[in-house]
Amino acid sequence: MKVLTARADFARARKGCVLTIGNFDGVHVGHQEILRTARRLAEESGTEMVVMTFDPHPVAVLRPEKAPGVLTPLSLKLHLLKDYADQCIIVLEDSRELLKLSPQDFVDEFLMATIQPSIIVEGDDFNFGADRAGDVNTLSRLGRDRGFRVVVVPPKQIELATSQKVRASSTIIRYMIESGHVGEAAEALSRPYRLIGPVVRGWGRGRKLGFPTLNMQTPRQIIPAEGVYAGLLEIADEEQQLLLEQRHLAAVFSIGQARTFGDQHPLLIEAHLLLTNVGDMTGKWMAMDFLQRLRSQHKFSTPQELVAQIGKDCEAARQVLKAHGCMCDKK
Repeated sequence: MKVLTARADFARARKGCVLTIGNFDGVHVGHQEILRTARRLAEESGTEMVVMTFDPHPVAVLRPEKAPGVLTPLSLKLHLLKDYADQCIIVLEDSRELLKLSPQDFVDEFLMATIQPSIIVEGDDFNFGADRAGDVNTLSRLGRDRGFRVVVVPPKQIELATSQKVRASSTIIRYMIESGHVGEAAEALSRPYRLIGPVVRGWGRGRKLGFPTLNMQTPRQIIPAEGVYAGLLEIADEEQQLLLEQRHLAAVFSIGQARTFGDQHPLLIEAHLLLTNVGDMTGKWMAMDFLQRLRSQHKFSTPQELVAQIGKDCEAARQVLKAHGCMCDKK
């Protein structure tokens, strides 16, 4: 697998490759259909498949205040893309100069000057060039004169809990997660939503209450709505190793401000393991995979009321996890 980040290296992509371009945040089911199509066409053509993605998101460069939240940090996105693009990934570092190129100049001065694809595969909502002025029709027109063809992949539909069908998109998934609908987000992603971050030392209140937790440093990702969730946990010594772990430790997650103990606490991201109590894991990395929201956060009158509710949360999480085929203890 080649991961190319320097423009001088982009020419290492095989001339006449099958190329797909996109931010691919989330690598959701719609993205996956585009990636599978590109891979199939590359195999049929006997050439290389190349995925071009961006870091950061173009909007984060041009209008930082309007930049969308991140679903998949670059390390996770590359890990997911490798399941589909097993030959070459280009990570394009966005710059104002590149983003100011007209659609024609982007094709001529960038794509044709470096990569020279034979086929470009995109979704029907693909836009490119300054002010997103180019679309798949623009790309097809330019391709006819420059020797590449464009294949447009129809959007994937997902069904919500309300039975409503909507287009799978990074935007709708961000909304699902921010509103706590992590089960629906998992359907759109084809896997649970994952937060990744280092373990940090917490207040120690969970241990005193009989439910010790691992605390995550706030990641630069979209954080699910405040609440209690059933989920799976991975722990490793470093971030890259974490991406390869497959232990799937059963857990209950809490995202909130611990208002039972006052109103001035920062947002806490905590995980209580249902299989094993662990010692001090500060300095390690953890990944939280969200399966289902159990309840919203509440301010309890006493710590004892909180303890009783946590016990109920753990039992509810065991039932959810059991339905997903995960082993839990028998407390």
